[in-house]
Amino acid sequence: MISNLKVGILGGGQLGAMLIRHALDYGLNISILEKDANAPCAKFTSSFVCGDPSNYEDVLAFGDGLDVITIEKEAVSTKALRELERRGVKVFPKPETIELIQDKFIQKKFLQNNNIPVVPGVPILDRADLYNHVGKLPACLKKCRSGYDGYGVMVLENETDLEDAFDEPGILEDLIEIEHEISVIVSRNEAGVIECYDPVLMIFDKKRFVLDFQLCPANISQQLALEASTLAVRIAEALDLVGLMAVEMFVTKDGRLLVNELAPRPHNSGHHTIEACATSQYEQQLRAILGLPLGRTDLQRNAVMINILEPGAAKKSSLESAIKTILGMSHVHLHWYGKQDSREGRKIGHVTIAEHTMENALSKAVMIRHLLKSIHETN
Repeated sequence: MISNLKVGILGGGQLGAMLIRHALDYGLNISILEKDANAPCAKFTSSFVCGDPSNYEDVLAFGDGLDVITIEKEAVSTKALRELERRGVKVFPKPETIELIQDKFIQKKFLQNNNIPVVPGVPILDRADLYNHVGKLPACLKKCRSGYDGYGVMVLENETDLEDAFDEPGILEDLIEIEHEISVIVSRNEAGVIECYDPVLMIFDKKRFVLDFQLCPANISQQLALEASTLAVRIAEALDLVGLMAVEMFVTKDGRLLVNELAPRPHNSGHHTIEACATSQYEQQLRAILGLPLGRTDLQRNAVMINILEPGAAKKSSLESAIKTILGMSHVHLHWYGKQDSREGRKIGHVTIAEHTMENALSKAVMIRHLLKSIHETN
């Protein structure tokens, strides 16, 4: 029985916590490796190990005796995962895939080598090297490593902006005229069976570069949705993926699709699948890595997902009041991550509105966003 399998997750954040929630349906006790003893996952498993997922020895010790290991973030020791794989532990996604994702420039080269359309960009060694590429400005600078949730991304308008640029390896990308940003969650198991979720339309906070809210189905044509899913499938096959992957893409003003970034794990853009789809992305991840048939990905409700960000200390009571109002609305589902010592602007939860019509979902979303935005705007 699969309930006898010993499964471990590297990382103890909210994605891991939601994986644990769905693992309970399969009778699994999930082990977690995370250096933050107060991480969200700590409350939900009796097998919480306090250690660093990016440390070789910690990961090796954690994986000893496990049957399967997966990740909820990319900052992990792939060297240790390779050794565990050699010892017979199944590792999904593969260490090679994680390594490719860890460096955005290597990731971009992989996509280009597989004829996947991407935003043109050049590698940057450090801040000084940027002065050799002034002719490309304005442009978007991304850190090659350790960027997430808007951290590690900045727009450089002119040479004056270079003084405050990241002083580490990065990619300087062309500024593209973007109509939409979308994401496709694709799943694949060891037998090569693939299932895609419907594309979602993502709206980002222009100040923080963090996902503000998203709509599913995305407001794009059927043809474009099919093209996006086809690209996601091609990438999953090229990676020999086992598990789940989010493929984030730009839709340009002239209707082209350009792949932006990959995340080989459950993703913020798939939160809505819990309430709105036949199988959530978290259950699908478990199915894929445990050798089970993949679940159906049908969209059963129109969905809007809205992130909740940590307000300033003086506005915490206002947020609590807003949450009570939100919970009074029908077809609105709260997911509170239980993060401690959170910094202002950090994601601390989300709400999903799952309705029979997008009109109803959007009308509630407008009210909820107004409540949440007003808290931050008056800080």
